[in-house]
Amino acid sequence: MTQVHFHCSNGQRVLVSSCDTEVADLDEAREQAAMVVQSLIATPGAEDWRGWVLHVRDDLGDEVFALPFKALIRYLH
Repeated sequence: MTQVHFHCSNGQRVLVSSCDTEVADLDEAREQAAMVVQSLIATPGAEDWRGWVLHVRDDLGDEVFALPFKALIRYLH
């Protein structure tokens, strides 16, 4: 199991998520990341999420991968 940490950025702002989680592998980390992005996109509000990216980091602070929100927005609308 590996602990991963999530934060989102859009070039102007950074949102640090409290949704850190333990995952068994990279596939599970991607599934968890997609759920975080979908949760934020589904939240009512005026935020335009198309320019946002979810960054996934390991315990050492190294980025494991990044997931652009726009990759999932097309599937939700």
